[in-house]
Amino acid sequence: MNTKILQRFGEQVKRKRLEAELSQEEFAEKLGIHRTYMSFIERGIRNPSLIMIFKISRALKIKLPELFEFDN
Repeated sequence: MNTKILQRFGEQVKRKRLEAELSQEEFAEKLGIHRTYMSFIERGIRNPSLIMIFKISRALKIKLPELFEFDN
């Protein structure tokens, strides 16, 4: 189940990043992380910290709960 949550979260991050018309590399640079780490988050391989999740929401200019709207 935890893996499924990470995968769905990662898919949501990717969806929001694409809506913002940012490449993975541009987005990672904005967050101050390496592109491969961003790739791991989007693929559900890494479990980002709360601080990183907050940074992601700020960089995408969306409210934090929007990153978790994947239960539909």
